[in-house]
Amino acid sequence: MRLKKREIRSFIIAFLLCLLPNAHAISDIRSSILAGTWYPAKKKELVNTIQRYLSNAKLPAINGNIKAIIVPHAGYIYSGGVAAHSFKAIQGKDIKRVIMIGPSHRGFFSGASVNLQEAYKTPIGMVYVDRDFAKGLIKASDTIHYVPMAHAFEHCLEIELPFLQVVLKEFKIVPILLGEQDIHVCKELARCILRLLRNDPYSKNTLILASSDLSHYHSYEEAVQMDQIVADHVKNMDPYGLNHDLLNGRCEACGKGAIITTLIISRALGANKAMVLKYANSGDVTGDHSRVVGYMAAILLKQ
Repeated sequence: MRLKKREIRSFIIAFLLCLLPNAHAISDIRSSILAGTWYPAKKKELVNTIQRYLSNAKLPAINGNIKAIIVPHAGYIYSGGVAAHSFKAIQGKDIKRVIMIGPSHRGFFSGASVNLQEAYKTPIGMVYVDRDFAKGLIKASDTIHYVPMAHAFEHCLEIELPFLQVVLKEFKIVPILLGEQDIHVCKELARCILRLLRNDPYSKNTLILASSDLSHYHSYEEAVQMDQIVADHVKNMDPYGLNHDLLNGRCEACGKGAIITTLIISRALGANKAMVLKYANSGDVTGDHSRVVGYMAAILLKQ
């Protein structure tokens, strides 16, 4: 039997992961890998930093029930000020569960992986995983798995947790990473999430979070043009138009699958308006306009 290149690569990665020390002994607590580098390591400094970002974020009038948010995932000095806009929009809301979707930057695997560890630990404290919901997703589709090592070193979900800890009260998370970001995986993941939410007692208290940066390493002017295309598709709530323009290279988003999945879910949940609350890129922070990374904060709501 002839193996496809993708199958061969998946096998090789799985084999190499097995060779890593303690690859099978992953702790039930996912400790922070970003504290002290991507965000402050001490609780007080971290909370103060986030509160400063939130205080500086200026929001327009928001009328409606927020179903989802889109936030960037760079280090706080680069994208924290942008991300704060989406997090400020949900501050104090009665949200019991956050379904977090992001791309896998550290390894390839088929489909999507939902983390089944008990909790994530940040300097602010523990954030527990909704394991029942997570296990339900895995049971719902062969496309959804649990790939432990994919979550061990991935930054795109952890970076959002301290903000959530500051703006919300008690909540659980469903951490999902996309090993593949094609439209078929996005549609299948969306279908399974919607199926589980249909008869779920916390359906109305569930927030979808897409973690994604936008264009990478273009000039400032080119990045603004490319990122505007993503923003327009988000504002139009058009996942399929966005997918088309991503495929033909008109725009970029490292978490494209997370955004597309979130748009599909949000529309099915009745969201009928999207607002881009803030856009900036790394050049606005560093002053270097030669090669920048784009950041967007957006919300999807039902009016």
